[in-house]
Amino acid sequence: MTTLLRGAALGMLMGVLGVVAAPANAAQSTPALPQMGFNNWNSTHCRDEFNEDMIRGIADKFVSLGLKDAGYQYVNIDDCWANWQRDKDGHLQPNPKRFPSGIKALAAYIHSKGLKFGLYSSAGTSTCEPLKENRGFPGGLGHEKDDAKSFASWDVDYLKYDNCNNQKIDAKKRYTAMADALRESGREIFFSMCEWGENKPWLWAGKAPVEAGSWRTTGDITDTYASMLKIFKQNVVLDQYASMGHWNDPDMLEVGNGGMTDVEYQSHFSLWSIMNSPLLIGTDLRKIKPDALKILLNKDVIAVNQDPLGVQGKQVSDAGGIHVIVKPMKDGSHAVAVFNENDAAKDVNVTVADLGLKAGSYTMRDLWAHTDAKGDGSIKVNLAPHATVMYRISE
Repeated sequence: MTTLLRGAALGMLMGVLGVVAAPANAAQSTPALPQMGFNNWNSTHCRDEFNEDMIRGIADKFVSLGLKDAGYQYVNIDDCWANWQRDKDGHLQPNPKRFPSGIKALAAYIHSKGLKFGLYSSAGTSTCEPLKENRGFPGGLGHEKDDAKSFASWDVDYLKYDNCNNQKIDAKKRYTAMADALRESGREIFFSMCEWGENKPWLWAGKAPVEAGSWRTTGDITDTYASMLKIFKQNVVLDQYASMGHWNDPDMLEVGNGGMTDVEYQSHFSLWSIMNSPLLIGTDLRKIKPDALKILLNKDVIAVNQDPLGVQGKQVSDAGGIHVIVKPMKDGSHAVAVFNENDAAKDVNVTVADLGLKAGSYTMRDLWAHTDAKGDGSIKVNLAPHATVMYRISE
């Protein structure tokens, strides 16, 4: 699930990010680089454990575990935060059992940690979770202006806007309505479209009149290698449609949820990073194991995702299930990921010509081993099943 409109107002007030309201009729703004943060859905879905105490605990862990210092910024909540019905005036209300202190208070707590806060809705009559009470929580279709005003009044920084129960109304019309409402809300809110790639949003979502910060290119990920691989293949071929502030989104990270091996999670994180995908942690950080945390905190790999040149990596080869992705970097270096999708180890030889580099002497930084070596720019490695190596190659 995914939809985001965030404020590029990155100014600080009393050391707190994201609490300065934008002027009335603020232009829709996007972060220059892919958004980094957390979303609870992959770890909790709609279970009772999803509540304000959990989310406050996640914000605390952003600080204590070093995730904030590594660049993670957003603490986002997903479906099931709302009450079953709107109030008598048609306004959204938080679920009083899950969020008794209210959304504005939760946002204030997250802002007090120097972080930003994100919320969820759907561009339909109701959201995606089919609860018995009313077959879903209230959606935003037909309520865009009122909901955007509510989000602004609660100091929301980010909106993930899903695609369920859309009544078969044209996607561009539905997402433009919310984009316009967010622009008119008086607060800059990052707009993350979760349209699932149904209407090829990469062709239109980053342009006027929508101008979303990111758009989902696929269906939902699950915590399996097969799901991760399928989604990677759908997203990696769309590099030409990404640009600064407008990103292809292959869904949130599953790193740490237990359904894949550490090798597969390392591939997951490597591939999402070099594809300039949003890096939204999907595991409960209060319970995360050290090996998973180490993957999420790899600053060498994060630097590839957050490189200021803002170019999504391009797949230059996928022969025999060996995927080679190359990403130019601001300092003139090139990031390279080599991924073995196969169930058996493979001897891999990637030449400088394969990478589009000239013959010469290079510094090869291994982004997982954090070691430097001199070389000719080629990569020769026996690659384990489902494994990925990443290098930053500099003259």
